[in-house]
Amino acid sequence: MPFVFTPPAQASVPVIGCADRFPVHRIYCVGRNYAEHAKEMGFTGREAPFFFMKPADAVLPAENGGTVGMPYPTLTSNLHHEIELVVAIGKGGKNIAAAQAMEHIWGYAVGLDMTRRDLQNDMKKQGRPWCIGKAFEHSAPISAITPAAQAGNVEQADIWLQVNGKDRQRSNVNQLIWNIAETIEVLSQAWELQPGDLIMTGTPEGVGAVQAGDVLEGGITGLGTLRVAITA
Repeated sequence: MPFVFTPPAQASVPVIGCADRFPVHRIYCVGRNYAEHAKEMGFTGREAPFFFMKPADAVLPAENGGTVGMPYPTLTSNLHHEIELVVAIGKGGKNIAAAQAMEHIWGYAVGLDMTRRDLQNDMKKQGRPWCIGKAFEHSAPISAITPAAQAGNVEQADIWLQVNGKDRQRSNVNQLIWNIAETIEVLSQAWELQPGDLIMTGTPEGVGAVQAGDVLEGGITGLGTLRVAITA
């Protein structure tokens, strides 16, 4: 099929133990999905899940387990880290029941939902969409994807993030307010999921600011680690 200009390269993520890559279709993100994080953001209780999105090319993959550089973004002086379990969808569907949801998962990864918190908060105050705070270039650093069969018991996995070697976030995936299967069930009622979709499942408490020169290292049991250096 001819195009009027050369289309951009397909966004993709490396796969553990495989030369082939995982093509990214969409990136869905779940808001306030750990109780303690909801509290630090000023909310309590088990509210219905809500979602926002990042563009597919916001992924910033860490290749070969190395450190990936993330340029400090424009227009912000309050860049926040949010460590997250990422679910990679391999089988699409709509109105997927929670009981069948795990059949649609291809694998898992460690991800960061990087956030221009000052811009997000400004948009919230004005009642406007806060894409500018979440959906910018390089805002979704991600580790290589571990196939589901090799990932172990992800639902009971520890999740953690350190900045310059000091703990910032530490919890367990079992603290999700809406677990993986429930999230897929609700998400697939609103959108028809496709192979290549990524779901960032939410972040635990301890979010905070980073500066140029900081090194972030996070991990999830069974999925390895993600290391990101913030550059000027």
